[in-house]
Amino acid sequence: MAIHYNLSKVYEISDNDAEFAQQIIQLFVSEIPNEIRLIKEGIEEKDFDKTYSASHKIKPTLDLMGMDLAYDENLHIMEWTKSQGKKKEIKEVFKSLKEHVENTLKEIKKDYNL
Repeated sequence: MAIHYNLSKVYEISDNDAEFAQQIIQLFVSEIPNEIRLIKEGIEEKDFDKTYSASHKIKPTLDLMGMDLAYDENLHIMEWTKSQGKKKEIKEVFKSLKEHVENTLKEIKKDYNL
């Protein structure tokens, strides 16, 4: 049983299509790590557009994967970019988001032998 993610939304919107679920998982594994890296770079560079763009890109995937805490943290990062806040205000939120994504990646790779 998955601890860090929940595919019930994926199965719900796809009428239990296992192939579709596999595509979402592959998308998560192949795309999300790079976007997390871009968010980190954007925060470090105080490049709000870069940060927002990467955060916005992962938003639907985090939602589909049932990663509620990571989704909320990502929304917080998006709000931070809009208000153009200070780096120290968002570092812990990003750290937690990154940790949630890393834990989910490990779990998915184990669950699906990737």
